[in-house]
Amino acid sequence: MNTKSSPSSHHAAQQRRAAFSRRSFLRGLGACIALPALESLMPARSLAALAGSASAATVGAPVRAAFLYFPNGAIPAVWWPTGGEKDFQLGRTMQPLAPLRDHIQVLGGMEDLNALAGSDGGGDHARANSTFLTGVRLKKSATDIHAGISIDQVMAREIGHLTRFPSLELTCDAGRNTGACDSGYSCAYQYNISWSSATTPMTPEANPRQVFERMFGAGSVAERANELKRRRAEQRSILDFVMADASDMQRRLDARDRDKLDQYLTGVRELEDRIQRAEKLGDPKNPTQEAPSGIPASYAEHIQVMFDTMLLAFQTDSTRVATMLLAHDGSNRSFAEIGVPEGHHDLSHHGGNEEKIKKISDIDQWYVKQLAGFLGKLRDTKDVDGKSLLDNSMIVYGGGNADGNRHTHVNLPVILAGGGGGTIQSGRFVQHGATPLANLYLSMADRMGVKNLERFGDSTGRLKNI
Repeated sequence: MNTKSSPSSHHAAQQRRAAFSRRSFLRGLGACIALPALESLMPARSLAALAGSASAATVGAPVRAAFLYFPNGAIPAVWWPTGGEKDFQLGRTMQPLAPLRDHIQVLGGMEDLNALAGSDGGGDHARANSTFLTGVRLKKSATDIHAGISIDQVMAREIGHLTRFPSLELTCDAGRNTGACDSGYSCAYQYNISWSSATTPMTPEANPRQVFERMFGAGSVAERANELKRRRAEQRSILDFVMADASDMQRRLDARDRDKLDQYLTGVRELEDRIQRAEKLGDPKNPTQEAPSGIPASYAEHIQVMFDTMLLAFQTDSTRVATMLLAHDGSNRSFAEIGVPEGHHDLSHHGGNEEKIKKISDIDQWYVKQLAGFLGKLRDTKDVDGKSLLDNSMIVYGGGNADGNRHTHVNLPVILAGGGGGTIQSGRFVQHGATPLANLYLSMADRMGVKNLERFGDSTGRLKNI
């Protein structure tokens, strides 16, 4: 018998193998959907075909989103680039981003009109903070708070089940959620940018060690691995014991007690479901580095270690959504290490004083330098598809105040960094005109796989030309 295949039969066999591989992969999605993206399961040509499409967020390397807030606005004259969309020149404040110029997009014209005073009077700092990611008007009260869900939490609700942590909230500030902080506004407004509902802020964590141990466990690398195995074995053992004991007990109970036991067992089953979902995600990556020692004494080091923790969370696919409050709006931190011993907020009301303006611009540039360090590490970290983490991320850096001297909230200082999985055109300075910041968030939500989100906050549509 002639065993040599003809060209046509060889081609047919190839097609069958391809079809089988695709069918097997798609059939397995039901069980594997919660796993991190694996390069070996996604042909390179499929990834390439998805570049430029918002649906890339759901296949291949995941798209991540981070929102980084800096306080007290900026000095417009040295913040904004000059020149055209692609031949722009970075201003003094953004000079630390020069090596990353092709990975950033400077957005002109973004505005947050709900941060304006209106009939509420003072309180621009509190409004700037809590409207930045919500796009809604705040209720002015120290006790009866009412804001709105923030865009990071909208994303987390949609895709949070794909990772061990739906979202990550970080800060380099001392937080307060009670009492009055800014002209009668609750401190909850001024110290939070992430909100899970109109009345519930997502309190950020300032201690990097707490964040690390929450994600990966305590102890050394070996101790973390052993602790995970022990904890899972204990969870299984306890659940098995409870269910067996409950089944035996149920036969001896009257109807009313059986109802009570059923309610209890419902909670036990929900716990079991959560454990099973966690197991489907696989064991958490166990980083080779030790946990941070705590909050560093240096502010710059504090920011850097928090950025490193966020990078690690993205790299291990522990979460795909994060926020970081570098400092709350109204922060009066001094920067003696760069020759600015005065308080930031005090200086921001410079009244045209050239010396104060220079010091504020030095602080603005210092913050951008911290951002540049983070973006550089994202760029230099390889993702599962061979691209960089920065290529597959959307990093918003900005603040809810524009000109800190006058408390303006139009033409906000906003940078969008990263490639969004191949869906964002970086290396540009784009003037969008007077446009709600929420329009940007709608476009980002599409790229994160959020479905059926027609409006968000005070949006008027999706932001085009990004």
